[in-house]
Amino acid sequence: PQPPSRPKPTTGAGMATAAAEAGAEESKVAGAPPSQYGSDVYEEQPTFVTVDILQTGGINAADIEKLREQGVHSVGSVLQKTTRELLNIRGFSEAKVAKIKDVARKLDNRGSRFRTGTEERLRRSRVIRVSTGSQELDKVLGGGVETASITELFGEFRTGKTQIAHTLCVTSQLAFESGGGQGKVIYLDTEGNFRPERIESIAERFGMDAEETLDNVIICRVYTHEEQMDVVKPIAALLADVDNGPFRVLIVDSVIALFRVEFSGRGDLAERQQKLGHHLADLEKLAEEFNVAVVIVNQCMADPGALSLFGPVIKPVGGHVLAHASTTRVMLKKGKGEQRIARIYDSPSMPEADAIFTITQGGITDAS
Repeated sequence: PQPPSRPKPTTGAGMATAAAEAGAEESKVAGAPPSQYGSDVYEEQPTFVTVDILQTGGINAADIEKLREQGVHSVGSVLQKTTRELLNIRGFSEAKVAKIKDVARKLDNRGSRFRTGTEERLRRSRVIRVSTGSQELDKVLGGGVETASITELFGEFRTGKTQIAHTLCVTSQLAFESGGGQGKVIYLDTEGNFRPERIESIAERFGMDAEETLDNVIICRVYTHEEQMDVVKPIAALLADVDNGPFRVLIVDSVIALFRVEFSGRGDLAERQQKLGHHLADLEKLAEEFNVAVVIVNQCMADPGALSLFGPVIKPVGGHVLAHASTTRVMLKKGKGEQRIARIYDSPSMPEADAIFTITQGGITDAS
């Protein structure tokens, strides 16, 4: 099959305008937020280096291909793997693994492991914030869903989790100055929730071409937790393909459903949490290495030990393993009619706050 097309400029959406690109050359600063300059300038400064460069350090092409087969497509991904994981690759000895890691450290474009606060601020300036479609929700999130981190959405049924995910499929393709990410989306569907017709109606709201918008959303349907974990490798290949990108958002809807079904007893809980932790660690590495926003939809459960006068209190499923993996956690609740309430449940940079939004035919938007 032909690879999907790159996002194209359209009325009200697409790539940055020529005027923004023209002004970029005068004000471009290394590491400045991409919204300050055109998309072409930004794409010339990728956040990762592909594993092909390892050949310059004496690593042969056959070994590089074996790394790709294991989902290792960038120099940073090599350093994210443990020695034990690399030794599991057929034909890799301790000496070969040591050499590969040594070459990767020398060629890594991320600089020193130790950085000053100023240097870290400069690195963080490359983070992109993608609008959710609701200005109020964007405000409590600090500007939108941010790349290089995991954002968790949890709540009861009909609280808008999947609707936010569908809206992000469209807003991710908007220009930077419109609150978008000028990039494609990968939708990992574990429950069969993805609906192309929703993308079409949301694209219409933003004045985007429905066919092009759908072409820039890659859907992967999985049916077991093993499939869900294994598909991370081909996803890494997609993210590393600079000619087919850029990708801005990776959505997992939902992250816990298959694990809950296939590990149902208390005796399976330890194994479930261990595998879930491994899966979340892989997602976190993808987020940081390829500068994508990982958005995970999570389910919830009633907490019988915390009953209130207004009914049972809900809490997210996944325990501490999922709680520690998520950078930002957003709790969603039902409001009046089509209104929904989003609360910042946990965030390293934003205070606890509420936002009210509405689910419409054109995705989520501010409540009138």
